[in-house]
Amino acid sequence: MEQPTSKQARPDQLIASFFKAQTVFTLATSAHDQPYCSTCFYAYSEEYNMLVFKSSEHTDHIQQALLNNLVGGSVLPDKLQVGKIKGIQFKGKLVEPESQCLSDLKKTYYAKYPFALAMGGEIWIIELSWIKFTDNTLGFGKKIKWERP
Repeated sequence: MEQPTSKQARPDQLIASFFKAQTVFTLATSAHDQPYCSTCFYAYSEEYNMLVFKSSEHTDHIQQALLNNLVGGSVLPDKLQVGKIKGIQFKGKLVEPESQCLSDLKKTYYAKYPFALAMGGEIWIIELSWIKFTDNTLGFGKKIKWERP
């Protein structure tokens, strides 16, 4: 897998705040012409603009992402409010970060989910390349887009 640079271009503050406030993403993967979706607890690192999650190497989504590291996903609010729709769609790559970056990202994840220290699995990283944030509280159909330069 590719190594990301240690610090990435940052998205809009509204996007970062939304990512940090939520807990679960849907991860979409595909390999051998077979799509697959899974849901995972995640933490967002604003410093590195990466999503951090824990999963087993033996799961379908990780097996597919190891074959094809281009992934997509979505994040919805933990509590949906009709009429106040918010959500993120994203694209990125499953990457192996350099050691200092990985150490920082693990701290970010375990600070949000300390109970995960007692659970099996490995830490995985998604380097974000494209984000579309929909926030109807800013006006119907309001979308904020970000793309890696």
